[in-house]
Amino acid sequence: MGPSSLARYSRHLTLPGVGQSGQRRINNAKVLIIGAGGLGSPIASYLIAAGVGQIGVMDDDTVELSNLQRQIIHRESDVDRLKVDSVVRIAAEHNSDVKIVAINERLHADNALELFSGYDVVVDGSDNFATRYLASDAAEITGTPLVWGTLFQFSGQASVFDPQSGPMLRDLFPELPDADSVPSCAEGGVFGALCGVVGSVMSIEVLKLITGIGQGLSGKLWLYDALAQSLRTLDFEADPQRKKVTELGDYQLQTCAVGSPVAQLSVNELQQLQSRGEVVVIDVREGWERDIVAIPGSIHVPLALLADRGAREVPPGEAPVVMVCKTGVRSEQAAQIITEFLPATREVLSLRGGTLAWFQEVKGQKITY
Repeated sequence: MGPSSLARYSRHLTLPGVGQSGQRRINNAKVLIIGAGGLGSPIASYLIAAGVGQIGVMDDDTVELSNLQRQIIHRESDVDRLKVDSVVRIAAEHNSDVKIVAINERLHADNALELFSGYDVVVDGSDNFATRYLASDAAEITGTPLVWGTLFQFSGQASVFDPQSGPMLRDLFPELPDADSVPSCAEGGVFGALCGVVGSVMSIEVLKLITGIGQGLSGKLWLYDALAQSLRTLDFEADPQRKKVTELGDYQLQTCAVGSPVAQLSVNELQQLQSRGEVVVIDVREGWERDIVAIPGSIHVPLALLADRGAREVPPGEAPVVMVCKTGVRSEQAAQIITEFLPATREVLSLRGGTLAWFQEVKGQKITY
């Protein structure tokens, strides 16, 4: 280590168990981060600051205005630019000794094993079940430690799935759940600063794995509730009955987990009905969402109020009733609720893709929030 490195990492060098040897391990380590969003932002920032030698960051998305509430590595000037480019910029500004490998693509079964084999630790900051299970299975096959975390509204979870010494994601949650069994952050929301709490915990676990210090979260599920300011850690073990993962499978998200099938229609089909005046469109989003954008002529009945007054808000007649929301998740729930209040002969549908899809296809406007 030269004088500048000794000065930069001096607060690590004085730590028991880290010292110069631990910092050298950090400087020589290769870490892959899946996702450059809410979790990837603090994770990338802290690993760059710590001096991890090579950081691969994987994300195929571009920055949207709604990301800036919690994804702290992006700026207003980054909107519509690649998210991975923000990580490149942060490294150049904060620690130019760190090599960033920007991977502008999504993790999938064709690239996962090769990627994982090239890194010492993988960090899963993704936002969907399919990627999380793919990452865990790829980690199990390649023997690569995986640091894992999730966010939802005001709560977060974290764990370490180390195939060399502990249980994996499928020991904790055996099967890939239905796609809509838990709403996405876009539908359910996420408290911005929560990303920093969970992302920091994940960063700590990465550095502990690299340096070999402390007791990690392998075999433990860390649960944080920001509203109650409560913290729990649950122990779990490998399932002796579970077959080890030896090859990657199909990680397509399963169909919506509603109790009964909900009929859907496309934007084009809704347009045809609208042109003939043969449809009732009910928007179940919140009022502030309609202030951003709304389908002309739609009736506003928030989902939370639908069960109480929904039937009274539907004009009488035989015209089909189409429920709409932002992207099509809440509208499926709404369709189930309203069906119970209307005659069995009246058709109730959900708009596929929601309000955002309507404006994209009808108006040619890409709306994000």
